[in-house]
Amino acid sequence: MIINKWKTTLLHLGLIAGFILSIFPFYWLLVMSTHTTPEIYSYPPKIWFGSHLFDNISRVMANIDFFGAFLNTLFVATACTLLVLFFDSLAGVTFAKYHFPGKKWLFILLLATMMAPAQLSLVPSFVIMAKFGWVGTFKALIIPGMVNAFGIFWIKQYAEDSIPSELMDAGKIDGCGFFRIYWNITLPILRPALSFLGAFTFIGVWNDYLWPLIILTDESKFTLQVALSSLNGIYTTDYSMVIAGTLLAVVPLIALFLFISRQFISDIAAGAVKS
Repeated sequence: MIINKWKTTLLHLGLIAGFILSIFPFYWLLVMSTHTTPEIYSYPPKIWFGSHLFDNISRVMANIDFFGAFLNTLFVATACTLLVLFFDSLAGVTFAKYHFPGKKWLFILLLATMMAPAQLSLVPSFVIMAKFGWVGTFKALIIPGMVNAFGIFWIKQYAEDSIPSELMDAGKIDGCGFFRIYWNITLPILRPALSFLGAFTFIGVWNDYLWPLIILTDESKFTLQVALSSLNGIYTTDYSMVIAGTLLAVVPLIALFLFISRQFISDIAAGAVKS
């Protein structure tokens, strides 16, 4: 009995320590955004909030079109996420539940694309976008990212274990076509997997910096990460302003994570009750 109590206590202490380590970078980001640049460099370091948060935020707004970049990023991230959820779920369910010639080798080829670093495709991708005339447009950010190998792999693995083949066969007997089965049978079961994939994709696109930096030429179309990078000076950088801008960019992701985590847990619980 005493051993079990010690195990429980150690488990709780470990969870508390993990929580503190996970939340500390966000706390530090918030604290540093409330100080001036000289105070950031002071020793001992500041561990409590200052009084310059709104001054730093106002300077961010004065130096970049923050709300324009925010809307651009929101549009690109939302469009990419919706397209990824649609096409990856279609492909994942097809690989998991349907049989067709070359299925094994196509899936191996799909997995092989995950082994190549994304940086290797930057020059070929830019050349293709230039041929299409998409350089400087949002199409170059959205279209190439509307399908990804990880999403197909994730949905396939989840669908294989979660979608009963008998349920799909019953839909076929009732006269349902492929898209009717996909929409009415597979999608409700895939909701937990789609919640994770949606959050994963949205955060990845939101934080993407290198590809938008290469492809966008008009400041009015800059995404948030590219716009924030312009706050870095050539010789000196006002880090209090940069950190405040970073804080503003992180807040929507934290809100998304809190919403998706609740949705994810509720979907899993609902699936457990149904099963």
